[in-house]
Amino acid sequence: MIKFISSVLFVKDIAVSRMFYEEILDQQVEIDYGVNIGYLGGFSVWRKDVAHQNIFRDNKAEIELIGSGNQQIELYFEVEYIDEVYKKLKDHQIEFVHDIFEQPWGQRVVRVYDPDKYIIELGEPMNVVIKRYYETGMTLEEVAERSLTPISIVRSVINNK
Repeated sequence: MIKFISSVLFVKDIAVSRMFYEEILDQQVEIDYGVNIGYLGGFSVWRKDVAHQNIFRDNKAEIELIGSGNQQIELYFEVEYIDEVYKKLKDHQIEFVHDIFEQPWGQRVVRVYDPDKYIIELGEPMNVVIKRYYETGMTLEEVAERSLTPISIVRSVINNK
């Protein structure tokens, strides 16, 4: 099953956005990656330059064209069986932003455009990533470091296998 997880707003200044969402709108941080902040309730802010570099990676021409509109928001879904969904997307000739690749924290993701050119991200749930690393023989501490996930969450995932 593909599960909707959150909307991601690409923002110019993460500090200004944090002040607005946290101090003005009383949003509570669920996880803080510095340039990407996830809030309880299912939305995130991601510093635009970092997001676009991550999404479009080596395609500088594509990055330079991005300025507003559809490229400023991403809908994020999670799916445990990303390879099956990838094949389905290919079979339906969906336009890809990029093929499956592994994020620096180990999560495998693919991004496509919806019919209106909004970015749709499909990624593995982090519990899948954590279990995959643990099953390779990594210690809990190594898994936490490699996945950029707090040790308390890693312990919770592994103990609830």
